[in-house]
Amino acid sequence: MKRPLAVDGLAEALRLRAEALGFAPVGIAAVPGSPRLTLRTAALERWLGAGHQADMAWMNDPRRRRIEALLPGVRSVLAVGWNYHVAAQRRPGSLRVARYGWGRDYHRVIDSRLRQLGRWLAQEAPGTTWRACVDSAPLLDKAWAEEAGLGWIGKNGNLIHRQRGSWMLLGHLLTSLPLPPDRPAEALCGTCTACMEACPTGAIDEPFVVDARRCIAYHTIENRDRDLPAPIRDQLQGWVAGCDICQEVCPWNRPPLACSSDPDVQPRDWLLDLRGPEALAWSDAEWDERLRASALRRIRPWMWRRNLRAALAGEWG
Repeated sequence: MKRPLAVDGLAEALRLRAEALGFAPVGIAAVPGSPRLTLRTAALERWLGAGHQADMAWMNDPRRRRIEALLPGVRSVLAVGWNYHVAAQRRPGSLRVARYGWGRDYHRVIDSRLRQLGRWLAQEAPGTTWRACVDSAPLLDKAWAEEAGLGWIGKNGNLIHRQRGSWMLLGHLLTSLPLPPDRPAEALCGTCTACMEACPTGAIDEPFVVDARRCIAYHTIENRDRDLPAPIRDQLQGWVAGCDICQEVCPWNRPPLACSSDPDVQPRDWLLDLRGPEALAWSDAEWDERLRASALRRIRPWMWRRNLRAALAGEWG
């Protein structure tokens, strides 16, 4: 009969298994967390009160303030990063699509790998309960990742790692097992305001506060109106699905950065050479085929056409 691992050994083994599944960085936070979690929750309340969520009503899910509502008896959170920075580049003159959408749907990939970790943990520590969460779950995911030492929440709202920058997606494994926590990350944005100055629509009008009502990413992905608002439409700069401007200008994202070789994040060729006139002619069935197993399926074909027309009406380089 296999002897169960001690808690410290189990935490290290869990970390190594997460890394073997392609996650890095990996960290652990203890529930209920440090006083900073209380501050992050209060910041969420202020953000919601100001209406910065626009039509994203799910951001007001009360479970987002109470991690225990997601997993009763939760004691620890394993936070993982999944690097989606790749060596490929967009072809000159092509329309722009946010990097997170270049490969396979990260929700499926991260969730599947976290579930493997959860099943392994339950085998090693019988009676342990767990839950896998990606960003579709009502969890303060960036705050818990910060608490686990994966990085700090920058002025553009993204989690930033000292060596890996912000080109990473997050996943969390909640567990009832009390694991030794890592030290929370130290904030290192300093006096830099590059992201705030670069946003063409002024969506980051104060540090650490992103107003979705003025965000290109929100409007090209979530806005279900027939037409984009004029202030957004006039500043698209070629973006038709998401926006990476505030990440592209971040000093922590300057090369050299590690590029992922994971096949699930490698880009589809057409996303790197997206030509508006050609794409506008695609049928709904063609869109469906091209976006199979993609996080960008959230953008309906008619929304793609709306975004394409708006981007083509402007100028970009």
